[in-house]
Parts: sequence; structure tokens; C-alpha cells
Amino acid sequence: MAELIIHTNKIRNNITFLNEYFKDRNIVWSLVTKVFSGDKEFLKRILTKETIQGIYSVGDSRLTSLKNLKYVNPELRTIYIKPPARIYAEEVVKYADISLNTTFSTIEALNEAAKAQDKIHQIIIMIELGELREGVKRDDIMGFYEKVFEFSNIEVVGIGSNLGCMYGIEPTYDKLLQLSLYKELISEKFNKKLQLVSGGTSITLPLIEQAEIPKDINHFRIGESAFFGVSPLDNKPFKELATDTFEFNANIIELEEKKIVPEGRISEANIGHTAEYDEKNRKESSFKAILDFGMLDVDEKDITAVDQNIQFVGITSDMLVVDLGSNKDKEGNKLYNVGDKVHFIPNYMAVARLLNSKFIDRIFK
Repeated sequence: MAELIIHTNKIRNNITFLNEYFKDRNIVWSLVTKVFSGDKEFLKRILTKETIQGIYSVGDSRLTSLKNLKYVNPELRTIYIKPPARIYAEEVVKYADISLNTTFSTIEALNEAAKAQDKIHQIIIMIELGELREGVKRDDIMGFYEKVFEFSNIEVVGIGSNLGCMYGIEPTYDKLLQLSLYKELISEKFNKKLQLVSGGTSITLPLIEQAEIPKDINHFRIGESAFFGVSPLDNKPFKELATDTFEFNANIIELEEKKIVPEGRISEANIGHTAEYDEKNRKESSFKAILDFGMLDVDEKDITAVDQNIQFVGITSDMLVVDLGSNKDKEGNKLYNVGDKVHFIPNYMAVARLLNSKFIDRIFK
């Protein structure tokens, strides 16, 4: 089987670095574990007592994953990082100490569930700042907060926004300043202190270094930077964070010299994806290797071969074909054989899908 290599020590070191980084700047942060897909073994290895000491909360967007977080460590403060479905209000209150919300009727259901469980459920109300994903419209903010403050078992602990996830709207200083100003307006009008202004994510980290973060932004929700060491804003390594935290290795199950251009009538019955080819190369051939994973496991666009000479040919549900050229080095020595591994660097989405696949081995280092 193909295998995902997980360097847990490097990931834990990244989290420890971020703990200190945020502490020095009077910012609290939530570690977002979506990429784990709720894998208990992964969570146990990453969320050690030492690692989580500086984390404000641990978050996920799946109830099953939150349940597993509580299973791994019942003392964890958990945060549900997307607006919950109203029908699951009982489970959200049970497994999430905090949730992000945008809909009044859902918060009403959360309040009833919290009453039934004899709990106070904390919420952060998300504001729409242009990304056109989740968020209360800015014209409705004051009235929305006024109604929510009346709930007996709901504690509004903050205001937040989401940027950069769907359309890629950048979290500029002006965008984040709007969030700060709304926090001030709400606090003054209702005489309520909002503890958290949650405007930061992995994409926002470089703005801290550029002094482009308003002082009121005091809560970050971080996933990709903690696990991959980069910020999605520029996809560059952030500070001293490790970036070589995951590897993906696949086995060569067939290796033959074959034509470059397929033969026969091509119909629309294909179920795979293929690279383009040039009819001029119809008489030419090269060595093709078949690897033991496919579209059900990962999108080929989300993995990069370490050997830059390897070219993508095609992928089906359970196999990937790559072109190895002559399969020889400059001295004429054979490069690959059946049974050898081909090494890839997976990105965030690749790791998330690979961890969901039943057909990929996981190796913790």
C-alpha cells in the first residue's frame, strides 16, 4: 500500500513555536485540526500535555472529530469552527465549548440544548467582510447582537470573520480594522465585554510581521501553518516553522516501455484524468510506471513528485501512471524498478484526503 509519513515531532515543535509566538504578542489561538479527519492516533500523538499548554482551544469543523478530541483529552477546550446545523444543536453543545455562529434560529436551538444540559455555551458571532462565505451582514450586526444577548444559556465571547478561504479575499489591515470597530460599537452600546476578536488565520500570520494587524485582533484560528509551516497568503515558510512534516510514498506495481500516444478510438467512457499529449509523438515511447493509489485516495494536483523528472500521465480510481522517460541516469544506470517507491510532497488538501482514505498506510515518526 501507498503510505503517508507523518513527522509528529516536527508538528509538535511547530505548535510549541506558535504557542510562544502568540504569547509574546498577547494573542490567544485555537489549533484547527481539520486535516486530521478526527484520527484518534494522530490526535493522541500531537496533542500531548506539553504541546497543548499554550493553546486556548482546539477546533474542528466535524462533530465526529470534536467527539474524538474530547475522547483523547476530556479537559480540552473545544471550538466548532463553522456555523453548526440547527438539527445538531444538542451534539454541538455536548462536544464543543465554543462555536462560531451566524444564524439566530440556530443560536436559539443551542440555547435550548445548553439549558437541557445545564451548560453555558459560548459563541463567537461571525461577520461578513466580503468573502461571501459565513457571516452576519454588516447592516444587521447591532440588532443581531441585541437579540442574542438575551439568551440565558448563551455567552457571547467574541466577534469574528473569515477571509481568504473561498474567494481568497485578503485579510488587509482595513478589513480587520472593521472587525475591531464593530467590537467597540457593540461593547459600548450594550455594555458587554467581548473577550475575543477572532480575525486571524494562517493566511493572516505574515501581517503580524508587517505590523498590519489592529491591536484588538487577539484570537487566531490556525491549522495549515501549524502542520505545514507555511502561510497560504504567499505559501512561504513562516519564521522557523518546519515545512517537511508530511511525505507520501507510493509503490511501483508495473514498469514497462510503452507508447506516448494512446491507440484506438477515444470515447467519453473514460473514468480517469489524463495529461495532454502531442500526436507528433505517436511513434515514440517511454517508460511508464503504475503506482498503487488513485483518485479515491488523493487528487494528483495536490501532490508533487520529489523527482522533478517524473511526469504525470494519467490517473484512475485506484492507480496513477507516471512517465519516467528513459528511466536511466546520465551514466546509463537504471533509475527505477518494480517494487521501488516514488516519493511525493503532499499539500494540505492531499493530507486531508489521504488521512480519510482506508487504502493508505499511516506511519508516524
